[in-house]
Amino acid sequence: MKLSLNWIKKYADLPADLTMAKLSYDLTMSTVEVEDAVSLADNLAGLVVGRILTVEPHPDADKLRVCTVDVGDPAPSTIVCGGVNLAPTQLVAVAKPGAWVKWHGEGDPVEIKPAKLRGVMSFGMICASGEIGLAELFPTTRHSEIMDLSDFEVKPGTPLAEALGLDDIILEIDNKSMTNRPDLWGHYGMARELAAIYKCPLKPIEAAEFTGMTEELKVEIKDTERCARYAGLVIENIKNVPSPFELKSLIWRVGMRPINLPVDITNYVMLATGQPTHGFDRKHIAGGIYVRRAYEGEKLQLLDGETLDLTTEDLVIADEKSPVGLAGVMGGKLDSILDDTTELILEVANFEALGIRRTSQRFDVRTEASARYEKSLDPQRVDDAVAIAVEAFKKYFPEMRITAHTDVYPRPLERARVEVDLGFLRRRLGKDISSEEIVGILSLLGFKTEVCGGSLLVEAPSWRSTGDISLPDDILEEVARLMGYENFEFSPPTVLLDRAVNQRVPDMERAIREYLAFRCNMQEVFTYPWIEDEFVAAAGTDTAEMLELSTPPAPDEAKLRSTLVPGLLKAVSTNIRYFTDFRLFEMTQVFFNRNFHSVSEAAAEAGELLPEMARHLGGAFVGGDARQLFREAKGVLEYMHRAAQMEPLGFAQLKKPLWADEKLWVNVMKGQEMIGSLALVSPKCAKASGIKRSLAVVFELVVEKLVPLPSRQNEFTHLPEYPLADFDLSIVFDENVAWSEIEAIARKAELVRDVKFIDEYRGAQVGEGRKSVSFRIWVGSDGGTLTSEQIENVSKQVVKKIGKKFGGDVRGAQ
Repeated sequence: MKLSLNWIKKYADLPADLTMAKLSYDLTMSTVEVEDAVSLADNLAGLVVGRILTVEPHPDADKLRVCTVDVGDPAPSTIVCGGVNLAPTQLVAVAKPGAWVKWHGEGDPVEIKPAKLRGVMSFGMICASGEIGLAELFPTTRHSEIMDLSDFEVKPGTPLAEALGLDDIILEIDNKSMTNRPDLWGHYGMARELAAIYKCPLKPIEAAEFTGMTEELKVEIKDTERCARYAGLVIENIKNVPSPFELKSLIWRVGMRPINLPVDITNYVMLATGQPTHGFDRKHIAGGIYVRRAYEGEKLQLLDGETLDLTTEDLVIADEKSPVGLAGVMGGKLDSILDDTTELILEVANFEALGIRRTSQRFDVRTEASARYEKSLDPQRVDDAVAIAVEAFKKYFPEMRITAHTDVYPRPLERARVEVDLGFLRRRLGKDISSEEIVGILSLLGFKTEVCGGSLLVEAPSWRSTGDISLPDDILEEVARLMGYENFEFSPPTVLLDRAVNQRVPDMERAIREYLAFRCNMQEVFTYPWIEDEFVAAAGTDTAEMLELSTPPAPDEAKLRSTLVPGLLKAVSTNIRYFTDFRLFEMTQVFFNRNFHSVSEAAAEAGELLPEMARHLGGAFVGGDARQLFREAKGVLEYMHRAAQMEPLGFAQLKKPLWADEKLWVNVMKGQEMIGSLALVSPKCAKASGIKRSLAVVFELVVEKLVPLPSRQNEFTHLPEYPLADFDLSIVFDENVAWSEIEAIARKAELVRDVKFIDEYRGAQVGEGRKSVSFRIWVGSDGGTLTSEQIENVSKQVVKKIGKKFGGDVRGAQ
């Protein structure tokens, strides 16, 4: 937000020796962050008012003129200019040599230097408004039209900033730092804050007086929850004319575009007090004003031309026939201030913040008014806005008359009251501060304070009673910031380090990430929590368990992920355009639609109905060989417990995921509990996800189900004293025989030290429904080196045990 320092000084008598550096620092330290302080005079440095003495044709250019201009120097300056509206005696803006302007209003600023233009020396530049950043104050109707200042009574040579009253400093305030301070969204509120900081006088706003009303304006608030107060004035004898430069300049300085005098007055009131106002053409309002919910099917055309289809959730300003404005957001195009308006109804109202925000977001209409209403304005501010509006209309329309004034206030604001223990304040401040000092500080901010024993009974002013002040800590903050945070001495906390804290879960999660990234060569990805509908549908995710965003980033991205699979499918689809073989993983939160019946009564009463969340680990292996990818992924999960120091995982086929291939899938188990799945992405799912020319194996498991171990539980084993011997076996099994079963039987044979899987084969040579499994066995003895006969006996023993276990003929043994 932009604020004019000169405007603030109209209300607060700031110290004469106050520098901008000091003001910016103090305001940032105590209240809000000052991002910048821009001097308008510095931006117009080197620009003066000049009076054209003569205008002659250029001897060598039809579109150029040679002018002699009085710029306040002892001798006139010769300036070559292409302006189409040059005339003798005209006052113009002149950039003297050394000034910086934007050539034709475009590009970066350039420095003006004496130069020869088509053979004639030119000592400066006669400027168009767009070339010096004043296009909105001095709009042009023709190309190459220079800025005409003939309406200003100033001497040639006067600095342009002084001549236009632009010797002002604009404070740029960070909006986020003012979110919880609606009282600061206006010049008077900021002046009040600075008056408290510097203990200087604040000019009060005198209440408007209404006498001699000749008519009655009917105002009825039908929804008092959404509208706490509505004041309306009928003002006659006005015109839709351009604003005087003084008013246009004030509005323009703080970032708003001047429109016409009646509208500019309403904007002036908003910028002064922070209270939005709006004007309706009296002739277009049938009967009175009704603040109500819209009827289903009603339409409203806004000032910007957009036509809205209203719902019963929208609060509107209506007459007896139809809506004339979207409450707190924007007025209607057909009923607001028009070209022929001579009588208006001025609206000064207070609307509920949440309702305005929802309406503004639903229709994607953001205005200066809605931005302020969303901060929870206090209804008492209506009085200040009415007073300043009446004063402004009287100033700029001396013949105007107020013929009606209605103020409906069904829900008066209750001021916030907080009881604070003095001992609490002193302990938290770290200072032995007296109750008199605390009362004095709070009174500067408008708080009423009563000392009652060892406590303070604090009543907040109206402008701080809309949610900003509610706790003893809020009073603590007010006292501390007015004392100045820089005035508190730093007291380092006493920390006793008696023993190391073993955080097993965070250590396990970090170890998992390092294992997957460094040892398994997988890339970690970070995806958005909202998921496109096409990937949700591709994964077959149950949308009933998914939460939806009320204001999604895109219409098809409203659902929050309840599983990582759709996000992994999108990541694969995105990267597969550039790579055909890659590995990636993600460990993050998922969200579920909470079963409200399982919420505790205390949480329900407190409104603590946060989404149910869990941490999941997901990964994807992409390449051309499905079985190889599946084995790699399964191996990564199978050996993860070693690297992450956690309980090992198992595998079983219990429940096939909807996105999985019909055959190549398993569930990830922790003991007897299923905690995830690993599978090849089915052709249907891959097609729906845009995965082409490569295959993908995806896994997902619940991180909260992983159990970190207190130690690695390693067992000491002697290195073999004699060398081990190894041999390979290839045996044909039925398709349904699992490797884990084969491995367990082989390890039971005498002298067997280790067994490792090598490969498996399916084809015509082994028959349908059969597979050939190749594995390697290491054998050894502590008594000596094994002979070839002993090794052969072990081989026969393994084959015999496997044949006995799995029955019948064991073919293909070698």
